[in-house]
Amino acid sequence: MLESRRTLLRMLSAGAAASSVVVVFAGGQDTFPPKQAPLRPGEDDPNLPAKAATKAVLEENQKDIKKNVEKLFDLATHLKDQVEKTDSTTTLSLALVKKAEEIERLAHQIKERAKG
Repeated sequence: MLESRRTLLRMLSAGAAASSVVVVFAGGQDTFPPKQAPLRPGEDDPNLPAKAATKAVLEENQKDIKKNVEKLFDLATHLKDQVEKTDSTTTLSLALVKKAEEIERLAHQIKERAKG
């Protein structure tokens, strides 16, 4: 039994050594990408169109967030008014619950938009 364990350990160590040799001599990926030549003053930045598109998307998101925040404020104000008018110690009306769910959905949308 001791001999079979030794044989197993020898085979495992030989396999590990062989696989490490393959990894070392396989080359792998180049860890440092090639350097790009610096841009001259007359040249256009190749990333410029992507930056402009990204900026446009961010501006659109900002407008959307502002619009949704205003709507959220209005909904919350209406909900507050309804809660003040009703006696919530007995039961909550279905309209109050639905308005609260709508506020929650809108707040979640704003949160997701703000994340990007």
